[in-house]
Amino acid sequence: MAKIDEIVKTKFTSDKHRFITNMIYTANWIQNQFVDFLKPFGISPQQFNVLRILRGAKEEWVTMNDIKSLMIDKAPNATRLSDKLLEKEYVKRKRSEEDRRIVYLSITKKGLTLLAEIDDHQEEFSMDRFKNITEEDAQFCSDIIDKLRNSY
Repeated sequence: MAKIDEIVKTKFTSDKHRFITNMIYTANWIQNQFVDFLKPFGISPQQFNVLRILRGAKEEWVTMNDIKSLMIDKAPNATRLSDKLLEKEYVKRKRSEEDRRIVYLSITKKGLTLLAEIDDHQEEFSMDRFKNITEEDAQFCSDIIDKLRNSY
């Protein structure tokens, strides 16, 4: 009986085609692993991303537009994301006095505490799932990924 990889490989038109398909498949696999990792903390990857952006901001208050522009996964409904974070008391929200359409978010102490707790477990997440990847492998793959993104 043939291995699955060999069966799948025969359907690719080239190694580049196989590479791109592998990249997409692996990105989704990692995303699903990350969703599972965050479940015990009660937040989604998009909510995690918003909290990390707020923690890393130079200013206390950050506009929703700035947050959306920095997000990894460009969430179409950032208002809903902020509502959920507000309900959990991980962020504060306010409107601009000059322009009521502009909304600001700021991370709370509770949000910072959650991120610190996640940070404590993030190394486990990485080490568990990527233990077979050497530093050289990681550098090589990162170079290829950077090359791919910078070629377009």
